[in-house]
Amino acid sequence: MQREIVLDTETTGLDHARGDRIIEIGCIELLNRIPTGREFHCFINPERDVPAEAEAVHGLSTAFLADKPLFAAVADEFIDFIGNDVLVIHNATFDIGFLNMELERLAKPRISHDRVVDTLALSRRKHPGGVHNLDALCKRYGIDNSKRTKHGALMDSLLLAEVYVELLGERQANLQLGRSNANGASASAASGGAVVAAKRPAPLPSRLTADDVAAHRSFIESLGETALWRRYLNGQTET
Repeated sequence: MQREIVLDTETTGLDHARGDRIIEIGCIELLNRIPTGREFHCFINPERDVPAEAEAVHGLSTAFLADKPLFAAVADEFIDFIGNDVLVIHNATFDIGFLNMELERLAKPRISHDRVVDTLALSRRKHPGGVHNLDALCKRYGIDNSKRTKHGALMDSLLLAEVYVELLGERQANLQLGRSNANGASASAASGGAVVAAKRPAPLPSRLTADDVAAHRSFIESLGETALWRRYLNGQTET
């Protein structure tokens, strides 16, 4: 079972090195590229003001965030949720830079880029010359993003999960059409992902009547002794 976490953040600005902070984290869990319904979501008090230009993007104000927990209060729950699994992020350098800054402030281990799948890089490879932001990718793949009036970490993670599957070309593969066998395991799992057809316990009865068989034999015999099809009259062929 492959577990991945689709992750997004919202921040007070674009540069953590100049004092910008995380104000929202949204994560959703995927198993075999399918959302399980498990989510991690929180708003965070950044201990600073939210500039008007940033608020215009995500709609999160200084006043709204004033009573929200500090990153220190949610860090352990966040770390437990993501575990050691692969993180799927759009423009991952941005989010990982902010997350590692926050983790370093608490003397907690950094997130390695080795465990990250950057969907921005995937899109650039798959669609060179195209537009690669989340709205453009939703439009390309026919994903409904009509509720995305502003950026939001959880909403964007949900949309990115759909985009991710499309970028990988695995939409059909994830339909999970396997059946369960006697041990409770799915046929697709038992066969390493391929759906295995069940063997019939008994052959289907023939639909040919005795008259059909007799008429066929009579026709073959009428073709003469050298006819090729006479070899099959008794269920045998010559080699």
